[in-house]
Amino acid sequence: MRIAKPLLLVMTPVGVAWGLVEAARFHPALAFLMSLLIGVISLFTWLTVRRIRAERADTAPPRPPP
Repeated sequence: MRIAKPLLLVMTPVGVAWGLVEAARFHPALAFLMSLLIGVISLFTWLTVRRIRAERADTAPPRPPP
């Protein structure tokens, strides 16, 4: 896992970008649709993370003052 995790974190965005470039070479509308799909997935991921963080903040016990 020491090598796999950084490699995965680096290669995934590179692969997505490469896929978009190849889609643009094949058909520009396909690249647009792919980028739109990536945007929608990113938006829903961000909304999910934001909701989880908000719910954790609501249920967390209050911190004592310093």
